[in-house]
Amino acid sequence: MYLATTGRRDTPVRPRSGGAGRRVPGTVLALGTVSLVTDISSEMVTAVLPLYLVLGLGLSPLQFGFLDGLFNGVAAVVRLLGGYAADRGRGHKRVAGLGYALSALSRLGLLLAGGATAGIAAALATDRVGKGIRTAPRDALITLSSPPEALGRSFGVHRAMDTTGALLGPLAAFALLWATADAYDAVFVVSFCVGLLGVLLLVLYVPGQQPAPPVRPVPPVRPVPPVRPAPPVRPAPRGRKPFEALRDPAFRRILAAASLLGAATIGDAFVYLLLQDRLDLPVSWFPLLPLGAAACYLLLAIPAGRIADRVGRRLPFLYGHLALLGVYATLLAPVGGPALLLLVPVLVLLGVFYATTDGVLMALAGPVLPTDGRAGGLAVLQTGQALARLLAAAGFGAAWTLWGPGPALWAALSALLAALAGGWALLPRDPSGTPAPGQPQAQIPERRTA
Repeated sequence: MYLATTGRRDTPVRPRSGGAGRRVPGTVLALGTVSLVTDISSEMVTAVLPLYLVLGLGLSPLQFGFLDGLFNGVAAVVRLLGGYAADRGRGHKRVAGLGYALSALSRLGLLLAGGATAGIAAALATDRVGKGIRTAPRDALITLSSPPEALGRSFGVHRAMDTTGALLGPLAAFALLWATADAYDAVFVVSFCVGLLGVLLLVLYVPGQQPAPPVRPVPPVRPVPPVRPAPPVRPAPRGRKPFEALRDPAFRRILAAASLLGAATIGDAFVYLLLQDRLDLPVSWFPLLPLGAAACYLLLAIPAGRIADRVGRRLPFLYGHLALLGVYATLLAPVGGPALLLLVPVLVLLGVFYATTDGVLMALAGPVLPTDGRAGGLAVLQTGQALARLLAAAGFGAAWTLWGPGPALWAALSALLAALAGGWALLPRDPSGTPAPGQPQAQIPERRTA
């Protein structure tokens, strides 16, 4: 206390390098808690939905796959509407809250639908629309509440909390099914209540509007002469056009690279199906495969974000796709012996892929976008990547049907190699202002519009 009160006031304060020592903003922690609770709710349903629809109601796998693919495509497009609506009047919390509420109500819709296919389809559509609406405003809130040089860590913390919910949800669902003798209605009721809790947490603990992240002032060593008062600042426009972010050359290159790499990403479901085909795993073990990748993602999300803040976000994003390339190569390798020799490397590499790409991509693109168009720009990026991945999954499924799993996987590996070369050329060099290793960290203000 004595040192704190007697130190010289005219000594400049040195900013910490890379944001080290700063706490994660409270808004990020609140959004992470909301995502954790909501993911418990959604993954409870996701874990049992194929069993409920195919075994319980008698839908064919083709019908289920068609419904799931259709609604995922709709969710990708709805993100554009959610991002544009959030940028109008900076209503990020309201739009995100609407998305979370729709997802929670969809669980109640599954309960009320009974065995009616139309009711189930409506409930699934509501869930996908809610997820599509909330994603871009939520990520925009994270970028607007965090310093630009610490975005990687903020997204790492959020994604780690989100993945914790993804781990707990399936375990809770299978525990409920075991305790209630396969009563799917109990899963839907509990999922609905947990989803409402997530909405309540958002309303109570997430601020409604986020100011631009402040730049730490450095006290002057010598007194400065008075300055004239600044002219009044014109209010920012109430919203930008959905595709206005495409005018920025740096953002266009990020979008092109993410879409190109997404077009070579076959999807987790096919990876798990290939594992099951190679190892001849029992069907009862299949729903537990995602837990291994999610556990690795949970452990690595925060370290990957901190590394991205230090060395720049471009290289971790590209190296993450090298991990995905390792997944493809491992599945093609003639591995013999115990199943763990194939199972563990594939799940670990898949977790590394998501830890170094999911939040890092948002941290890479966020500072490029202006504050009043942040949600819309991120929505464009997420939609482009999601649609590219849908095309990749459809193409891999067709190749598997025509050629078999081996040749299809070789084609995916070749496509990913070409996409990595294209992504290396397309991604701009440190567009977020992150310095190269060994260089001092600069305080870079957010882009704004007049």
